[in-house]
Amino acid sequence: MAENFIRTAFTPSVLGAQAAAYGRAQGPLHAGPLVADLLDVLGPDEHTFIEARDSFYMATVSETGWPYVQHRGGPAGFLRVLDAHTLAFADVRGNRQLVSTGNLAHDARVALILVDYPRRARLKVLGRATVLDPREHPELASQLLPAGRVERIVRIDVVGHDWNCPQNITPRYTEAEVEEYAAKLRARIDELEQRLAAPDGARARLPNS
Repeated sequence: MAENFIRTAFTPSVLGAQAAAYGRAQGPLHAGPLVADLLDVLGPDEHTFIEARDSFYMATVSETGWPYVQHRGGPAGFLRVLDAHTLAFADVRGNRQLVSTGNLAHDARVALILVDYPRRARLKVLGRATVLDPREHPELASQLLPAGRVERIVRIDVVGHDWNCPQNITPRYTEAEVEEYAAKLRARIDELEQRLAAPDGARARLPNS
């Protein structure tokens, strides 16, 4: 069970909204302080899911209290699971606004959403992020981005995580996924065209699939 995710996200106001809408609050837990020895563990399912993603969305909080959501993308696996409670990714040069970086200097709290669109699955993560200088952590920088210039490292200490329901996730496919499916169709089309072009006797000897 995602105990600390629920403890963190299900505040009294949230529980009140649930009770008002549905007659009772969800789940057996009540909002409360984090329990250090019950921090939600990133298990094998979460590990595999996270390191298969090529993008995610990260929310930070500004000094004025506004949430700020940023898209992060890279090669599949650019968000790494360092251990059962820690994530990290290499931050590379972008639009040079540094809104997320500035927000983290004020408030370390982050919320991540990772989505597998073809399989209609999504994982929510709450944590506290630290921005590291890659010059002070060269081995980690090399691990996160073997080839490329790392401007900063973002390490996230996971507080909680929870799997979301697949409802209303529209399946979308990457170029590589579309190519994989299309390659099978092209192979089948080539096979059928060969059968149609072959003389009757040779056509009968071609394999059926």
